[in-house]
Amino acid sequence: MTMRILAAALILLAALATPGSAQDREVPYWATIKTDELNMRVGPSVEYKIAWVYKRKGLPVKVIRVVEGWRLIRDHDGDEGWVTANLLSAERGGLVVGEGLVAMRESPSSASKLRWNAQPGVVGKLGECEAGWCRFDVAGRAGWVEAGRLWGAGEP
Repeated sequence: MTMRILAAALILLAALATPGSAQDREVPYWATIKTDELNMRVGPSVEYKIAWVYKRKGLPVKVIRVVEGWRLIRDHDGDEGWVTANLLSAERGGLVVGEGLVAMRESPSSASKLRWNAQPGVVGKLGECEAGWCRFDVAGRAGWVEAGRLWGAGEP
C-alpha cells in the first residue's frame, strides 16, 4: 500500500512539473503580441525598467529564452528584451519587410493574379507556407506572399 501511495505522489509531482501552456515550448519559437500595448523590460520582472513599449497588436516576435512567466523576445530590428508570457499569443503573424510594395497573389506563384499590394511595415496573420510562399491575411484581405518578404515566416 505504501509503495502505491509513493508511486502516486511521484506521478503527481511529475505532472505538476510539466509545463502546461502553449507558450512553454522549446525555444526559439515565433509568437505575436496579443495586446494593444506591451512593455519590453531589461530583465524578467516588473522591477526592471521598461526599455520599449510596443503598440502593435499582432506584431510577430521571436521568443529566444524562457524564465518562469517571462519571455526574452527579439523583434524584426534585432532589439531584445523581456515581456510577460501572458501577453504573447502562439498565433503566427508576419511583418512585411524589404523595399517597396509586396504583391499578395491569388496562388503561390509570381505568375498568379495580383490580389493586393502591401507596404513594408504591414502586419498580418500568417497561414500555411509552401515552396517559398506564405498565405498572408491583412484585415480580411488575403493572398500569397513570397516568404522572404515576411518577417515571422520560416524557422525561428
